[in-house]
Amino acid sequence: MVETYEIPETQMGCIFYENNGPIEYKEIPVPKPKPTEILIKVLYSGVCHTDLHAWHGDWPLDVKLPLVGGHEGAGIVVAKGANVSSFEIGDYAGIKWLNGSCMGCEYCEQGAEPNCPKADLSGYTHDGSFQQYATADAIQAAHIPKDADLAGVAPILCAGVTVYKALKTADLRAGQWVAISGAGGGLGSLAIQYAKAMGLRVLAIDGGDDKKELCESLGAEVFVDFTKTNDIVKDIVAATDGGAHGVINVSVSEKAIAQSCQYARILGKVVLVGLPAGAQVKTPVFEAVVKSIQIKGSYVGNRQDTSEALDFYTRGLVKSPFQVVGLSELPKVFDLMAQGKILGRMVLDTSK
Repeated sequence: MVETYEIPETQMGCIFYENNGPIEYKEIPVPKPKPTEILIKVLYSGVCHTDLHAWHGDWPLDVKLPLVGGHEGAGIVVAKGANVSSFEIGDYAGIKWLNGSCMGCEYCEQGAEPNCPKADLSGYTHDGSFQQYATADAIQAAHIPKDADLAGVAPILCAGVTVYKALKTADLRAGQWVAISGAGGGLGSLAIQYAKAMGLRVLAIDGGDDKKELCESLGAEVFVDFTKTNDIVKDIVAATDGGAHGVINVSVSEKAIAQSCQYARILGKVVLVGLPAGAQVKTPVFEAVVKSIQIKGSYVGNRQDTSEALDFYTRGLVKSPFQVVGLSELPKVFDLMAQGKILGRMVLDTSK
């Protein structure tokens, strides 16, 4: 028996009409899915630092205006376009940062769809998950197991996939040290768990006793508090007996990124993930050459990375440290995010 859902004409959502303008929680139309799209009744949506950048408009990438942000949406498929065969009504589905790509360029052909020059981005160039109903391209939408906790799985759709891809990009071996800069935040708290599940030793970097407690509870072997140390590079090199084999930079501090090149081990890999607006990577060329470190950029994952990241979650190897608040609370969440006061991830309940 095919499930059916009554779809309203209007819904509640958070929308802004200009960068840094008011974020309005208001009644807006329910979008209609195109032939290649599904319509998802969004029950929960994570809030990512990228959403804050979309609102500010401070990246060198044009943002759609007006815009409904959000790209960590988890919910139920309630309608689908005529050309969609990969989802059925009633399936659980997820909205990711990558909403769609051309699937025909040299990057898409090698599985690098996020790098497609024609990529369509949820919550940036395509209205996203800060609304009760949202459309998603059926090819890129995530398949979520039917027994999953949708509030818990929402952050995996961007934060989880992103750090999992970064750890794959670091190409480390079990037993090696990985330093995670910004470990107490939404991405970092998941990076700790993925790293542990992959057999790596984790050194977490962040500030504050609450973040120390969180990081250690998730499996960090060492915690370095950047607000208390007199020499963070020296402390990390000592704790890892020579420096980290790999570094995952999810913090948005330009200084922290520069320091990561210093405490990386000889032959170490420094992976850039966080995107502070206007920041640059600064490291002495002599030291980088003599140590033969590699500096790599890691963007969001592709469909395979998404499936693998969700599998870790489904098997209970990672969990999302999160707090649920109402969709109408988004402006307050942005304020806390800008102040660096969020522990783990904030997840929005679209019914409130």
